[in-house]
Amino acid sequence: MRLFSAVGATILAAGLLSVLGWGLSHPSSASTVRVGASAPAMTLELLDGSSLSLAAYHGRPVVVNFWATWCADCRKEAPALTSTARARQDVAFLGVLYQDDPGAARSYQAGATAYPYPVGWSDGSGKAFGVQANPETFFIDPRGVVRAIAIGPLTQAQLNADLGKAE
Repeated sequence: MRLFSAVGATILAAGLLSVLGWGLSHPSSASTVRVGASAPAMTLELLDGSSLSLAAYHGRPVVVNFWATWCADCRKEAPALTSTARARQDVAFLGVLYQDDPGAARSYQAGATAYPYPVGWSDGSGKAFGVQANPETFFIDPRGVVRAIAIGPLTQAQLNADLGKAE
């Protein structure tokens, strides 16, 4: 019986060391955008089937919000994003679906709480921005440089402060 325990423990240890070695030799390929870095290129496929590029907003501050319809924190921050987008026509707001279904987003956008700015999805943009979970918001200056990153639900005060960094 002791022989089987010793062999089992040896196999388990060898397996764990193999996994650890593989992980160390294969670092994550996900990009992580940092404050002061250029925003990655991104093209959104909008819910109406058209598309737009982040590059189209060069010369204006841009707020890129990664969100999902099922995300409670996303719904919590929606009023601040909505009111600010309506009040600040000089700033471009983009809603990027992350880990969500376009059909659910279409239903959400048809409701009274719809975002008043373009919403869509972009294959790979969450990875390019280094998004870990919803919501995450990136504040990009007119030259395309990320000036602030908010992880978690935005308050109105935080939205205003971070937007000020991108202007």
